[in-house]
Amino acid sequence: MAVVVQDGVEPFGLGTLVEVWGEPYHPEDDAPVFDFRVCTPRPGRVRGRSGFDLHVDHGLEAAADADLVCFAPKQDFATHEDAVLEVARAAHDRGALIYAHCTGAFELAAAGVLDGHEATTHWRHTDQLARLYPRVRVRPDVLYVQAGNVLTGAGAAAGIDASLHLMRQQFGARVAATTARRIVVPPQRDGGQAQFIARAVPDCDAATLGPLLTWIVSHLEEDLGVEALARRSMLSPRTFARRFREETGTTPHSWVTHHRVAAAEELLERSSLSVEQVAVRVGFGNAATLRQHFTRVRGVSPQRYRRQFAC
Repeated sequence: MAVVVQDGVEPFGLGTLVEVWGEPYHPEDDAPVFDFRVCTPRPGRVRGRSGFDLHVDHGLEAAADADLVCFAPKQDFATHEDAVLEVARAAHDRGALIYAHCTGAFELAAAGVLDGHEATTHWRHTDQLARLYPRVRVRPDVLYVQAGNVLTGAGAAAGIDASLHLMRQQFGARVAATTARRIVVPPQRDGGQAQFIARAVPDCDAATLGPLLTWIVSHLEEDLGVEALARRSMLSPRTFARRFREETGTTPHSWVTHHRVAAAEELLERSSLSVEQVAVRVGFGNAATLRQHFTRVRGVSPQRYRRQFAC
């Protein structure tokens, strides 16, 4: 994989890519090791924005044969070099995976790669992205969004979420979970950017839902509808649903479905249970319901996922 950096590079954004993809040796697991390259339009000194610079040896030709081309965010994200835009177009034309973290999405938009597709960037800049590039369908409410072979992610730590999404997509849930454990983060976060944007303190006297969320993950096979969860939390269904969205950034149904699909992934990879048995074990009840939700979330059927990622 190749990461394109430019003057004004954001060190944390670059760091998230290095942390997930650039670790050259991790003997504690059998996760894949990648040919990781950092490249820039003019090799040599690349000015940073946080009191230190980078020295980069590779020019943009290092991205020419990469299976995954990443665009790191930079300070002056509204200006673009033709050579960098051409890297994005060439990668897109040859079918490589492309990932723009944070304001790197502006690079892809300027290259025309995002025309007609959904994309995101840091919540602070979503309005500007939509204004400058009206042909891009900007999603301000997600941590990342994928359109074909192009992935865009929200700012800062969401770079880890987006990278783990790609890891999960290409190598399966086990490898993504192993990578997450190595870098000491959860394999998947729930919700979207809305949960990280400053707002008034919610008007709710209920205790935090943290213990309930922990309980849900261990009891996915049970009735986890809003009314049942509200009773367990000693709240009215309406108050519970409001508080749940305030704390997680999503609805109870979406949160539960997300974790049921994640549990199904693990069973499909690591067990010999039938698809019907997996569906019952994770709370979907039957194979048809599992297939419906799994295919919508992962883009492939449970059977195909098992063929691709079974241990």
